[in-house]
This record gives sequence, structure tokens and C-alpha cells, in this order.
Amino acid sequence: MIKIFPTSHFSQSFRRLPSSIQKLADQKTQLFRKDPFDSRLKTHKLKGRLSRLSSFSVNYQYRILFKFIDQEKVLFYDIGTHQIYR
Repeated sequence: MIKIFPTSHFSQSFRRLPSSIQKLADQKTQLFRKDPFDSRLKTHKLKGRLSRLSSFSVNYQYRILFKFIDQEKVLFYDIGTHQIYR
């Protein structure tokens, strides 16, 4: 199972989310821990200036930005709407 290390920025962004989105994000994170490429997550690498990162969907609107440290460790950078890509 994948171990997740959230940045302080991620934790701060997470706390600002509505509780319903926090709950959904927790559910999707559990799915991510088991299989980060589960089709329900729509995991994909980003392009451009964020090309070192990947993201997966919490729902249609919200995403989690992350980076693989190795096959068993992931760093969560941010969570939010598409605004986080800027």
C-alpha cells in the first residue's frame, strides 16, 4: 500500500475545503493507496511547468496534485479546483 506524505500547503488547502469534499477526498485517497492508477481516479501526468507532477480526480471539479517519490511513497502537493494548476 502506498504511503502518502502531505505538504503543509496540501494540509492547509484540505482544511479549507467543504466537509463533503474532504470526505470524498479521503475516500478517493484510500482508493489511490490501493491502486494509484484505478480508472475511477483518472490519474494523469501534467504538462508544461507542472510536468514533474501528476494529478487525480476527487470529483469533476476537485483534483489532488502529487509526485511519486518512489513506487511506495507519494508527496501530496495541493488539492482544489482547476485553479491549483496556475
